[in-house]
Amino acid sequence: MSFQAPKGVKEYIPPQAEVYQAIRRRFAEAVGRAGYGYLETAVFEDTQLFARGVGESTDVVSKEMYTFTDRGGRSLTLRPEFTAGVVRAVLEYGLHRGQLPVKVWTEGPVFRAEAPQEGRYRQFYQLDLEAIGSEDPAVDVETIAVAWGWYASLGLTRVRLLLNSLGCRECRPIYRARLQEFLRGLDLDEATRARIEINPLRVLDDKRPEVQRQVENAPLIGDHLCAGCKSYHDRVRELLGDLSIPWEDSPRLVRGLDYYTRTAFEFDHPLLGAQSGIGGGGRYDGLSEAIGGPALPGIGFGLGLDRTMIALAREGVELTVPPRCQVYGVPLGEDAARRMFSLVAGLRAEGIAADMAYGGKGLKGAMKGADRSGARFALILGERDLQAHAVQLKDLTTAEQTEVPLAQVADVLKGKLS
Repeated sequence: MSFQAPKGVKEYIPPQAEVYQAIRRRFAEAVGRAGYGYLETAVFEDTQLFARGVGESTDVVSKEMYTFTDRGGRSLTLRPEFTAGVVRAVLEYGLHRGQLPVKVWTEGPVFRAEAPQEGRYRQFYQLDLEAIGSEDPAVDVETIAVAWGWYASLGLTRVRLLLNSLGCRECRPIYRARLQEFLRGLDLDEATRARIEINPLRVLDDKRPEVQRQVENAPLIGDHLCAGCKSYHDRVRELLGDLSIPWEDSPRLVRGLDYYTRTAFEFDHPLLGAQSGIGGGGRYDGLSEAIGGPALPGIGFGLGLDRTMIALAREGVELTVPPRCQVYGVPLGEDAARRMFSLVAGLRAEGIAADMAYGGKGLKGAMKGADRSGARFALILGERDLQAHAVQLKDLTTAEQTEVPLAQVADVLKGKLS
């Protein structure tokens, strides 16, 4: 019997995994410069955290969560998104009692029981950033700018920023009532009609063509914003302009989770077809209260690593990644293998990526291994070299070979690799 990964689980193996790691490193560097600290959260949570925080009317909660009962009879769910868990952790550990906003980021796998297709998986990977405790348009724009700068640092040039406002507790109920009135007059299936009564904005987020055709003339929330939300949204757009970040108004953008208020945004990549969204987020000023915490405004985003990888491939962008191996040891004989083993360990301690041939391979087989490793240099060590306390250093790009004293190998290699 041969086992395989479960259907819909995305896995990365070398060399693709090295690009994946490079993307994560660049994100860590970008958010670190903006003052965001790393937070590691639980992979599974109390199911009610997502039911109350994300919203029972959403597809995520109603159809897509991986929920199970543990041995203690508790209902637990693999995280389908990060924000609810991050806010829970901020409240649990009292981070909101210190400097505000609390600026944190995290990353890892998230889980949704969806129909697998390219860019849409059951286990997928996100980079998540949250700024909690401030209701300031500048914080909204800071989060957007961090993501925008990260995409640019990767070399992506086709990313679009779609922007909308979802209103607040004052103006959204008025819009909600008008939208419900409109939607009740449409020819929709029973499940969608039920959604009209729970959260009608979700109907606008329905991607089915037959639904999209019917909601083309639906009232737009942008036409129903209160004075405060209009002013807030205008300020967000002004600040984006100050940073020369181009944006497009997207009046039907509602995002897929119930906790969003005011600013909502999505990063779109046109070369990805139907799954063109590669990241997005927004403001969630009522989420803390929804899960039992104090009033605590917040904004954040989730960026899809899997779709970012696809976008890079579609644009033909090749990231430069650190070599897995810079130097490859080729020992000839048992004594040479023992000495090479110590030599390789010493090179690694000096910060040089080094590997060697194992299993007593001959010169031909070991040199094949050197070529496959991607190393720039090979160290060839035979019995005569041992007696001379030296090693043969071969440049694998030019085939030039020189003898180097064993005691000087690390210094010589550092000079050549710098």
